[in-house]
Amino acid sequence: MSRPSRKRLPLLVVDGYNVIHGTNRYEGMIDAHAGAGALADVASLSRDPYGHDPFESARAALLADVAAYAQGAYDAVIVYDAAGNLSSDRPNFSRAGVRVVFSATGESADTVIERLVTKARLSEREVLLVTSDNTIRYTVGGIPVTTVSSQLLAADIEVVELEAHTARDERTHMRLTMEDRLDPATRQKLWKMLGRG
Repeated sequence: MSRPSRKRLPLLVVDGYNVIHGTNRYEGMIDAHAGAGALADVASLSRDPYGHDPFESARAALLADVAAYAQGAYDAVIVYDAAGNLSSDRPNFSRAGVRVVFSATGESADTVIERLVTKARLSEREVLLVTSDNTIRYTVGGIPVTTVSSQLLAADIEVVELEAHTARDERTHMRLTMEDRLDPATRQKLWKMLGRG
């Protein structure tokens, strides 16, 4: 007996630092105490003698947001540029259904993104690429690759977040009392029986 073929989900590829630097949502989470020079030179973070990583909070928030956004709709991967990274303390990992990939020493995130997208294209898999880097967009864009800007992803994530909060608030309100669950006519009858109406 053969198994039914399971359709692969489209691949969501997120240019990590491009999204972090390109949107207010994440850029505000960068620890400014690292100094302006460190923010401009991502590779210098691996040489911080105190092990301080000013991008840690922004990367964690982006990971959580991409996991919520991609859930059930995409296989997601976030690619970070670790070119020049002298440290091995940023390994590739998967969390919450999202793969996180740091480029190898001497390799750019753009190269990793091109490789992922080319592999998906050769297998005729749909790809949604999130970056505002026009060079990478023009290099890998085209059928079956859709490219969107970092700002659009952040706006979409805010919509998903708002919808989740609204749904949670509605569920919370519905659980408050039995009275809240009754239609207005039944509620009036109940109040009348209890001597309130």
